[in-house]
Amino acid sequence: MRCERIWRDARLATMAPASTPDDPLGIVEDGIVAMADGRILYAGSAADAPRLDAGETIPCHGRWITPGLIDCHTHLVYAGSRASEFEQRLAGASYEEIARAGGGIASTVTATRAASAEALLSASLARLDAMLADGVTTVEVKSGYGLTLETEARMLRVARSLEQERAVRVSTTFLGAHAVPPEWRDDPDRYVDEVVERMIPVVAEERLADAVDAFCEGIGFSPAQVERVFKAARQAGLSVKLHAEQLSNLQGAQLAARYRALSADHLEHADTASLDAMAEAGTVAVLLPGAFYFTRETKRPPIQAIRDTGIAMAVATDCNPGTSPMVSLLLAMNMAATLFQLTVPECLIGVTRNAARALGLQDQIGTLEPGKACDLAIWDVEHPAELVYAIGGRPLHARIFGGFHA
Repeated sequence: MRCERIWRDARLATMAPASTPDDPLGIVEDGIVAMADGRILYAGSAADAPRLDAGETIPCHGRWITPGLIDCHTHLVYAGSRASEFEQRLAGASYEEIARAGGGIASTVTATRAASAEALLSASLARLDAMLADGVTTVEVKSGYGLTLETEARMLRVARSLEQERAVRVSTTFLGAHAVPPEWRDDPDRYVDEVVERMIPVVAEERLADAVDAFCEGIGFSPAQVERVFKAARQAGLSVKLHAEQLSNLQGAQLAARYRALSADHLEHADTASLDAMAEAGTVAVLLPGAFYFTRETKRPPIQAIRDTGIAMAVATDCNPGTSPMVSLLLAMNMAATLFQLTVPECLIGVTRNAARALGLQDQIGTLEPGKACDLAIWDVEHPAELVYAIGGRPLHARIFGGFHA
């Protein structure tokens, strides 16, 4: 069997769904990965491998190989800083108080509207480079800091352009229903009209986004308003996902499940009925411990109930300027373990296989299996648990994107 490249003498954590409870990571001690045409041809034991004729063989000297990591919830493209609000929170102000006083998302909207595409790209690349250094090969990027068609489209175009600047896969999400902009503060339903009737059709026609998101919360949008957004997204042929139950329980997760959303994210206040609905719909629970930590929340997502219902759990950075200014997916895993008590396998599967599901890309990425994109992370660690355990380390030896060193 002809292949372009083989990585040999490796230990694999395949993350394959056929893995057993005793081996949830799908570990192969004497592993090889073979690539052809940018895709995995074989990943498994060297002893069980078919006869392979490789153009290049790369020894890994016992290093671990995992799928390239996937950050499935970020707000990577934005302008400005909210460090002053951080100081306000340290002094006792709540996120809601800051938002209602004109800060929060609105302050980032002002800065982002004023920024050129070139300025947004430059700032975003700096953040993206830090993510790539942690082994990320796929990143989701939301809009939501423009809140006008012009600026939302600019953000999404910048997000798409990241693929031309770096060896990375970018999944884009339109988040026009992130906050009510100042000019529509007295008539939020009219702003929803703008999102539904004007923005979503253009975003879909120009293929600027792969999915549509919304912020279902008292300081965001009501379930009825979000449902209008979801209906428009579905009519435009776009998948949906939702910021749900972060600060209160508005039954947003149930709404997301009713529309077969790819994911419902945050979920600190989710109840049993919401989790049952998500499980039936196959909606992924995306956990965002960075925001929980940074806003000093005390109510954790109902992790055991999520486990009990069999919902797939993903972990992401939620990289954003106001509530999770974090660019390290490795740190997000550590936070998920220490703050939410996820296990090491749950964390690692949460940034690979389940993160791929949260983006609707499970057939393309997220595991080391034949036919998947050859996106790999090669690590200088003795055991995969070190990827969750260490804080501030740089264990990445090599990042492979589409079969090539990136």
